[in-house]
Amino acid sequence: MKNKHSKSDLNSANNVIELQSAANSEPGLRTFVDMFCGIGGFHIAASSLGMKCVFASDIDEHARKAYYSNFGIMPQGDIARIAAKDVPDHDLLCAGFPCQPFSIIGRRKGFEDFRGTLFFEIVRILEVKLPRAFILENVKQLTTIDHGRTINKILSALRSLGYQVDLKVLNALDFGLPQKRERVIIVGSLDKFTEFPWPVRKMKMKPLSKILETNPDEKHLVSDRIRKRRQSSHKSNFKPGIWHENKSGNISSYPYSCALRAGASYNYLLVDGVRRLSPKEMLRLQGFPESFKIVCTDSQTRKQAGNAVPVPLVKAGMKGLLNVVQASEAPRQCQSA
Repeated sequence: MKNKHSKSDLNSANNVIELQSAANSEPGLRTFVDMFCGIGGFHIAASSLGMKCVFASDIDEHARKAYYSNFGIMPQGDIARIAAKDVPDHDLLCAGFPCQPFSIIGRRKGFEDFRGTLFFEIVRILEVKLPRAFILENVKQLTTIDHGRTINKILSALRSLGYQVDLKVLNALDFGLPQKRERVIIVGSLDKFTEFPWPVRKMKMKPLSKILETNPDEKHLVSDRIRKRRQSSHKSNFKPGIWHENKSGNISSYPYSCALRAGASYNYLLVDGVRRLSPKEMLRLQGFPESFKIVCTDSQTRKQAGNAVPVPLVKAGMKGLLNVVQASEAPRQCQSA
């Protein structure tokens, strides 16, 4: 699909310099917008770093309800129906754009899938508002589908706006969460950097015993039939452990969870082979704080948790962007002293 939103005149060096100058007129990253916000993983990360949310949007009414209950901001609806000029000015754009077109579970049609074109809604907002930085999140498979042509198209569209861009696949296991969840984090800045400061040290994984509820509701127990079938076909070396059954019916277990999913996690992941994860446990596996209010049904909360971004992953990307901004501002501060 042709990117109808990009303009050739933004490729000129003079325009890029002019845009950078305008974006760097204010210090730091103080405000952010939260596109495809879900229940607020980006919000939690950005606000913990001192930033203020000035706009959020999501098409899902239940996600909007949860977001409002926790942050006091009612997200607007379908971003495709919102004019770019109506989005408030901001320093950082955050977006976990729909991953279904790029995931293993989907058919991986990429931009052939309509949802894949929602990426260009991000481009549309960036082009008009030109925030100082952005951070995007998607599934690991985004980097390899269509022999790399899809990710190259995404990076080209972002760079055409004057941004310096980098990406890295990060795993939630390396950021303290007992969940094997690999996600590509794409960052961009109008401030130049020689090498983006991605984290190099791994965080110690929180044990499952700190995640699992001590007295889970009996409604999460599987039937005797499922329990006996699972336990007759698998013996685990881990307790507590999360048992994972793949599409072929093969069962494995680990001292951590495999990646949560919006729809299937409730059925294919079992704690010690006897019960399903509770909504609270799924939120913990994504790095959401204990203070996060659950205001929707169990089924909706499971879906929301499966769609959420792991908070420590996006926070790591934000810290890198803050370092880039600080490095850019330091010479100017010395000159003005």
